[in-house]
Amino acid sequence: MTEAGQPVLTGGCQCGAIRFAVSTAPAKISICHCRMCQKATGAPFASYADIEKADFAWTKGTPSAFQSSSIAMRDFCAACGTPLSFRRIDGPRIEIMTGTFDRPDHVVPTRQYGTESRLGWVVGIANLPSQTTQQNYGPEKMATIVSHQHPDHD
Repeated sequence: MTEAGQPVLTGGCQCGAIRFAVSTAPAKISICHCRMCQKATGAPFASYADIEKADFAWTKGTPSAFQSSSIAMRDFCAACGTPLSFRRIDGPRIEIMTGTFDRPDHVVPTRQYGTESRLGWVVGIANLPSQTTQQNYGPEKMATIVSHQHPDHD
Protein backbone atom coordinates (compact mmCIF):
# COMPACT_ATOMS: atom_id res chain seq x y z
CA MET A 1 0.00 0.00 0.00
CA THR A 2 1.06 3.65 -0.15
CA GLU A 3 3.04 5.36 2.61
CA ALA A 4 -0.21 6.34 4.31
CA GLY A 5 -1.31 2.70 4.11
CA GLN A 6 -3.99 3.46 1.54
CA PRO A 7 -4.19 1.64 -1.79
CA VAL A 8 -3.82 3.63 -5.00
CA LEU A 9 -6.70 1.71 -6.61
CA THR A 10 -9.33 -0.74 -5.37
CA GLY A 11 -11.98 -2.86 -7.01
CA GLY A 12 -13.84 -6.12 -7.08
CA CYS A 13 -16.51 -8.29 -8.62
CA GLN A 14 -20.15 -7.43 -9.15
CA CYS A 15 -21.45 -9.18 -6.02
CA GLY A 16 -18.64 -8.06 -3.68
CA ALA A 17 -17.41 -11.55 -2.79
CA ILE A 18 -13.99 -10.72 -4.28
CA ARG A 19 -12.17 -7.43 -3.62
CA PHE A 20 -8.64 -6.27 -4.46
CA ALA A 21 -6.22 -3.41 -3.86
CA VAL A 22 -3.33 -2.04 -5.91
CA SER A 23 -0.53 -0.12 -4.20
CA THR A 24 0.99 1.59 -7.23
CA ALA A 25 -0.20 2.85 -10.60
CA PRO A 26 -0.42 0.16 -13.31
CA ALA A 27 2.61 -0.19 -15.62
CA LYS A 28 0.39 -0.11 -18.68
CA ILE A 29 -3.29 -0.15 -19.50
CA SER A 30 -4.40 -1.80 -22.70
CA ILE A 31 -7.25 -3.19 -24.75
CA CYS A 32 -7.03 -6.69 -26.20
CA HIS A 33 -9.17 -7.70 -29.17
CA CYS A 34 -7.89 -11.31 -29.46
CA ARG A 35 -10.48 -14.04 -29.82
CA MET A 36 -9.53 -15.60 -26.47
CA CYS A 37 -10.20 -12.30 -24.64
CA GLN A 38 -13.47 -11.89 -26.51
CA LYS A 39 -14.60 -15.31 -25.31
CA ALA A 40 -13.27 -14.83 -21.76
CA THR A 41 -15.20 -11.59 -21.29
CA GLY A 42 -18.22 -12.20 -23.49
CA ALA A 43 -17.47 -8.81 -25.03
CA PRO A 44 -15.94 -7.46 -28.25
CA PHE A 45 -12.68 -6.70 -26.41
CA ALA A 46 -11.09 -6.77 -22.95
CA SER A 47 -9.34 -3.94 -21.15
CA TYR A 48 -6.55 -4.64 -18.64
CA ALA A 49 -4.35 -2.80 -16.15
CA ASP A 50 -0.93 -4.48 -15.93
CA ILE A 51 0.36 -4.67 -12.35
CA GLU A 52 3.34 -6.26 -10.58
CA LYS A 53 2.00 -9.05 -8.34
CA ALA A 54 4.02 -7.55 -5.47
CA ASP A 55 1.87 -4.38 -5.79
CA PHE A 56 -1.43 -6.27 -5.85
CA ALA A 57 -3.51 -8.10 -3.23
CA TRP A 58 -6.84 -9.89 -3.11
CA THR A 59 -8.33 -8.23 0.01
CA LYS A 60 -11.57 -10.21 0.26
CA GLY A 61 -12.32 -13.69 -0.98
CA THR A 62 -10.34 -15.89 -3.32
CA PRO A 63 -11.20 -15.95 -7.01
CA SER A 64 -11.67 -19.12 -8.99
CA ALA A 65 -9.37 -19.64 -11.96
CA PHE A 66 -9.54 -21.14 -15.43
CA GLN A 67 -6.41 -22.11 -17.39
CA SER A 68 -7.33 -20.62 -20.77
CA SER A 69 -4.10 -21.67 -22.50
CA SER A 70 -0.80 -23.41 -21.84
CA ILE A 71 0.64 -20.10 -20.56
CA ALA A 72 -2.26 -18.26 -18.91
CA MET A 73 -4.81 -18.30 -16.11
CA ARG A 74 -7.95 -16.19 -15.89
CA ASP A 75 -9.42 -15.36 -12.48
CA PHE A 76 -13.15 -14.83 -11.96
CA CYS A 77 -15.73 -14.71 -9.18
CA ALA A 78 -17.42 -18.09 -8.79
CA ALA A 79 -20.43 -16.45 -7.13
CA CYS A 80 -21.38 -13.87 -9.79
CA GLY A 81 -19.17 -14.77 -12.76
CA THR A 82 -17.34 -11.46 -13.05
CA PRO A 83 -14.09 -11.86 -15.06
CA LEU A 84 -11.30 -10.35 -12.92
CA SER A 85 -7.87 -10.96 -14.38
CA PHE A 86 -5.46 -12.48 -16.85
CA ARG A 87 -2.08 -13.73 -15.63
CA ARG A 88 0.72 -15.76 -17.08
CA ILE A 89 1.37 -18.96 -15.15
CA ASP A 90 4.29 -18.32 -12.77
CA GLY A 91 4.72 -14.79 -14.17
CA PRO A 92 5.50 -11.71 -12.03
CA ARG A 93 2.50 -9.65 -13.23
CA ILE A 94 -1.27 -9.74 -13.14
CA GLU A 95 -3.57 -7.93 -15.55
CA ILE A 96 -6.78 -6.74 -13.89
CA MET A 97 -9.92 -6.08 -15.92
CA THR A 98 -10.35 -2.28 -15.92
CA GLY A 99 -14.12 -2.49 -15.52
CA THR A 100 -13.68 -4.11 -12.10
CA PHE A 101 -11.90 -1.08 -10.60
CA ASP A 102 -14.01 1.11 -8.32
CA ARG A 103 -12.89 4.07 -10.45
CA PRO A 104 -12.50 2.66 -13.97
CA ASP A 105 -12.13 6.23 -15.22
CA HIS A 106 -8.70 6.25 -13.53
CA VAL A 107 -7.37 3.38 -15.69
CA VAL A 108 -7.39 4.68 -19.25
CA PRO A 109 -6.05 2.42 -22.04
CA THR A 110 -3.08 3.71 -24.04
CA ARG A 111 -2.54 0.79 -26.45
CA GLN A 112 -4.30 -2.10 -28.22
CA TYR A 113 -3.31 -5.71 -28.85
CA GLY A 114 -4.81 -8.63 -30.76
CA THR A 115 -6.03 -6.30 -33.48
CA GLU A 116 -6.16 -9.17 -35.98
CA SER A 117 -9.45 -10.11 -34.26
CA ARG A 118 -10.78 -6.58 -33.76
CA LEU A 119 -14.39 -6.46 -34.91
CA GLY A 120 -14.86 -3.97 -37.73
CA TRP A 121 -17.69 -2.11 -36.04
CA VAL A 122 -15.71 -1.35 -32.86
CA VAL A 123 -13.99 1.69 -34.38
CA GLY A 124 -17.35 3.43 -34.91
CA ILE A 125 -18.79 2.99 -31.40
CA ALA A 126 -18.29 6.65 -30.42
CA ASN A 127 -20.42 7.74 -33.39
CA LEU A 128 -23.46 5.59 -32.55
CA PRO A 129 -26.59 7.29 -31.17
CA SER A 130 -26.49 7.11 -27.37
CA GLN A 131 -28.68 7.53 -24.29
CA THR A 132 -28.15 7.49 -20.55
CA THR A 133 -29.67 4.58 -18.62
CA GLN A 134 -32.37 6.94 -17.32
CA GLN A 135 -33.20 8.05 -20.86
CA ASN A 136 -33.42 4.42 -21.97
CA TYR A 137 -35.69 3.18 -19.16
CA GLY A 138 -37.38 6.39 -18.03
CA PRO A 139 -37.62 7.72 -14.46
CA GLU A 140 -40.65 5.59 -13.53
CA LYS A 141 -38.96 2.30 -14.42
CA MET A 142 -35.65 3.44 -12.89
CA ALA A 143 -37.46 4.08 -9.60
CA THR A 144 -38.52 0.40 -9.46
CA ILE A 145 -35.08 -1.11 -10.10
CA VAL A 146 -33.21 -2.41 -7.05
CA SER A 147 -29.52 -3.07 -7.65
CA HIS A 148 -27.89 -6.10 -6.02
CA GLN A 149 -24.46 -4.97 -7.21
CA HIS A 150 -21.76 -4.26 -4.63
CA PRO A 151 -21.02 -0.52 -4.33
CA ASP A 152 -17.79 0.81 -5.80
CA HIS A 153 -16.02 0.99 -2.41
CA ASP A 154 -15.18 -1.19 0.58
